[in-house]
Amino acid sequence: MTLLDLWLSRSIPMCLLLQSLVLMALCFPSASMCPKGCSCLRDPHLHGLNVTCSQSRLKEIPPNLPVDTVLLRLDHNQIGAVPDQAFRGLRLLRELNLSYNAVETLGEGSFSGIEGTLQVLDLSHNRITSVHRDAFARLKARIIVDDNPWHCDCALQQAIGGMAHNHEAAARVLCRSSELLDQEGRPFLAVDIDLCNLAKRTTDYAMLVTMFGWFAMVISYVVYYVRQNQEDARRHLEYLKSLPSKPKKPDDADDISTVV
Repeated sequence: MTLLDLWLSRSIPMCLLLQSLVLMALCFPSASMCPKGCSCLRDPHLHGLNVTCSQSRLKEIPPNLPVDTVLLRLDHNQIGAVPDQAFRGLRLLRELNLSYNAVETLGEGSFSGIEGTLQVLDLSHNRITSVHRDAFARLKARIIVDDNPWHCDCALQQAIGGMAHNHEAAARVLCRSSELLDQEGRPFLAVDIDLCNLAKRTTDYAMLVTMFGWFAMVISYVVYYVRQNQEDARRHLEYLKSLPSKPKKPDDADDISTVV
């Protein structure tokens, strides 16, 4: 066996080992890339990562999620808020599961940056009472919002108005509380009143009542002031009448006649 044959015989296993290491690096992300408490598996069919953080006792959305995350499961945790731009760097994200958490409200930028790619958004079984009117405006995803204690007001009416392609999801929104007491417990789509105009009318009515109150106070003060002045004038006149009259001074004619 020549030296070349010997070198080649030793190089081939080394090449196979290197190929295996490269394949493993491509198929499985490094531990530093995957958030603590989560598992990150590369799915060749999705051309990205399937990141699962279910039942990990998370109280907030993990920072520094892998940028090539395609599926993200954050369900069954204790996440209480979705900060603005929390998912901004995840430009490949298709499915986001936030069900069974403690989210109470959603801001305008809660899903900023993933509007174009997100296909499914699960927000069911949370504590959401209110959302920003534009929280869902640019999303094209199928949104699941079952079992949340919604407060039906103007902002929610505007947010649902932006979910025209999610009529089924909107139909599942039940009013836990409402600006209108008779709407509590009813499907939100059954509310046939413009709550935004109702809020405006309520504000206008409050301003009108306030202005009327001030006007009544001014009128009352003017009436009191006039009556008080009249009373003072009457008392002054009575005082003048009560004064003793001054003796009449004899005129010059009387003096002349007396002398004669």
